[in-house]
Amino acid sequence: MADEINMSRREFLKELGLLGVAMSAAPAAVSFRPDEAAGESWDAPPQAWRRPFWVKEVDKPTMEVDWQQMKRYKEHHTVRRGFTLYVSKEESDRLAAQEEENLARWLREGKPGYSLRDIAISAAQDYQRNLIPMSFVGPIDEVSTPEDRGVPKWEGTPEEAAMIVSAAMRHFGAAHVGFVELDPNTTEKLLYDEDPDGKRIIISDDHDYPEETEDARYLPRSGRWVISYTVQMSQETMFRNPTELGSQTTAMTYEKGRAIQNKTQAFLRSLGYWAAGESQTNALGIAPAFAVMAGLGEIGRLNRLITPEYGPMVRTFKMVTNLPLAPSKPIDAGIMDFCRRCKVCAEYCPSGAIPTATEPTWEVAGGWNNPGHKTWFEDAVKCRTYWRYVGTNCGLCFAACPYAAKDKAIIHDIVKATIGTTTIFNSAMARMGRFAYLDVPPYGPNAEPVPLKDADEWWTLDLPEYGIDTTRGHRNA
Repeated sequence: MADEINMSRREFLKELGLLGVAMSAAPAAVSFRPDEAAGESWDAPPQAWRRPFWVKEVDKPTMEVDWQQMKRYKEHHTVRRGFTLYVSKEESDRLAAQEEENLARWLREGKPGYSLRDIAISAAQDYQRNLIPMSFVGPIDEVSTPEDRGVPKWEGTPEEAAMIVSAAMRHFGAAHVGFVELDPNTTEKLLYDEDPDGKRIIISDDHDYPEETEDARYLPRSGRWVISYTVQMSQETMFRNPTELGSQTTAMTYEKGRAIQNKTQAFLRSLGYWAAGESQTNALGIAPAFAVMAGLGEIGRLNRLITPEYGPMVRTFKMVTNLPLAPSKPIDAGIMDFCRRCKVCAEYCPSGAIPTATEPTWEVAGGWNNPGHKTWFEDAVKCRTYWRYVGTNCGLCFAACPYAAKDKAIIHDIVKATIGTTTIFNSAMARMGRFAYLDVPPYGPNAEPVPLKDADEWWTLDLPEYGIDTTRGHRNA
């Protein structure tokens, strides 16, 4: 493995030369133009945001799907909720005690990323997130409907509806917004059979509005459109995983996702429609799957969404509405093909949970995976066990992904454009990424928690608000 990923400066310059050959040998394929990189002439239908020219819309996602094999899944069977389904109660208790002991010891030692100031900022994010409510049915008494105001509900074409919902949600803080029309034979199977708390999600012909009881949540069949959206995460903070400092990145992102859901539910109710949301984090349906079908990104080797603009540096959410929305199509930006060669996320996974096989597979790794799609299935038990050891949520695979690189230099646009238009240089691009993008050697399984970047340095950085660049990938930024 080490021989495969270590490069000398001479080898790196050789790869840069190969990239130059790529640009000259395939100009028609890449056709990189700075004005397109700046977002001033991207081709796309009228909407609130547009994609780079090398992101192609396709009829089917790049990840193969067998809808006949796929069934609706119970969310509490994931390792996130159902860890003791896959390890014994005794082992789970042992890991919990180890987690508590490690966090206390590292705090006393002042371990970078686990010091009091790191724990304080993590506690602040968790506190704020817990203050923001989430609701399946959305606001009812708090928001006036058009009927309350004495006017008819908003009417428009599905395309106009998609445009105004995208614009509103981007204004609320969403990075991407896309739409999926539910089909009983396909995409409807991406809704959970049971939510995280064990409540059945029942698609009902007898309900006009979402309703929940002690045992079930009723989703009216008139709600045929899924709104899929992402919220951008701070890469600089994720670089400091697996630590208390790094872990609060996701808490802050989920906090923003909750706020966006609440505002969107209020927005749609004010227009005369309803939106059923997540009752809690990661509820309602399989977020990455809906995002792929909506064209927000592709599934990558880490078996999570990778977007052209931010890589995996996003969290993904979803809602169901009865407002007819023009569906967006899946995309092919060359990401899944690139993942066949790259393997960086697997090499930097300290638990060894991400497979290194070149080709994806239909064979799931365990009951925590939903069958019916061809991907690289992670060993979630290994991943979650490592979380218990470090006392945080890790996320090194997200930060290490070459697609997460900030697009401050034109070379990043050239590389992504090349990958998006041809596969013949993918091996060279992957090798270059390891050398130019990451300066910490791969960990290998069972490694001690060492951040990709100095945790103490983060406190001295002059980062933008929320630690993210909201101008990336948008023509009017």
